[in-house]
Amino acid sequence: MLLAGREVPAGLPTGVPLLLHDDPRRALGDLGAWYRSTLDATVIGVTGSCGKTTTKNILRALLAPHVSVVASPSSFNNDIGVPHTLLSAGCEARVIVAELGTNHPGEIAALCRIARPEIGIVTNVGAAHLAGLGSLEGVSVEKGALPEALPNDGLCVLNRGSRHFGALAARTGARVVSFSVEGSGAERGELDARELFFHSGGTTFKLDGREVTSPLLGTHNVENLLAALAAAQGLGFELAGLLPGLSALAPERSRMERIELAGVTLFDDCYNANPQALRAAVRVLAGLHGYRRRVLVMGDMLELGELSAELHHEIGREAARAGVDAIVLVGTYVKAAASGALEGGLGASALVHFATTEEAARGVSELVHEGDVVLVKGSRGMALERVVQALEQRFGRTRATT
Repeated sequence: MLLAGREVPAGLPTGVPLLLHDDPRRALGDLGAWYRSTLDATVIGVTGSCGKTTTKNILRALLAPHVSVVASPSSFNNDIGVPHTLLSAGCEARVIVAELGTNHPGEIAALCRIARPEIGIVTNVGAAHLAGLGSLEGVSVEKGALPEALPNDGLCVLNRGSRHFGALAARTGARVVSFSVEGSGAERGELDARELFFHSGGTTFKLDGREVTSPLLGTHNVENLLAALAAAQGLGFELAGLLPGLSALAPERSRMERIELAGVTLFDDCYNANPQALRAAVRVLAGLHGYRRRVLVMGDMLELGELSAELHHEIGREAARAGVDAIVLVGTYVKAAASGALEGGLGASALVHFATTEEAARGVSELVHEGDVVLVKGSRGMALERVVQALEQRFGRTRATT
């Protein structure tokens, strides 16, 4: 069928408006940008090398009892997902939380032109997507496009403990509010968590003289929570009114999701991985006590370019030095992690390598025993959920907790 002299694909429904465009993705972005201009809502943009989805989910949970809020479903953080998030907001929405992701230079700036955020959160800057962004400095420059896009009367939330804090803060005219964990001196943020304690119910810490318990486990999730609290305070909400909302928090599937099996505790964190996120996962695993062994199942971290071997080696060494008892390696690049783990003091008998995820799914359940705690993490392309499923089938799932 021809329409305005152009071929229209067969099978399209009749009786509905039809728009033809040479670049549908650009058209979707333009449509999202126009619709955003019609809304009476504050847009909060969230970016960072890791923690975007968790921070977004925390912010949505904290704000939902107080205001009409719309947030990106799952990890809708590209030139399709961001317009989708904007277009899903009704006229009653007063806050929109949009994830802004990137794997090549200029992507954050383009997404900011669509979403026009008034509040921006940069959770952290780490070695992610180096194949496209080139270096850690390249990641910092790309993430800094969000602070740069904020209006002068806006708010920029930054991690005070990051060595990139100064460079990011210098790129914005907005008011800067920072957060930290056990910060001191110039590296202490306005929101600073202290005396962290990990336990079966999550993480407890001190904040502004209050004892706070979050159902989410790990230092990195405390940082994500602080970032969300800072943004919510920027909207005018008081800390005392926000903290009761913490009880509603829960990890998303495959993001540090705790699963109780028969005799084994499993942490499914296999949604994705980069060096910063894997370090955070290692710290969580190393901080767990009362188990027979702490077992790390580590898959390849992808898109790290020329630094891949070095970064995998560092993670292996750090895991061994942190006290992880056994490491199961899955893939090709993780071979470098094996040498790092040996350098860190882990015995060769505590290291097992599988070339593929299929082999790991068949073999890993025989390596895990009753009383172990197991954490599974690797890049999305490794599909390590198959290892999680194999462990569930072997030991039997009893219940899931936060």
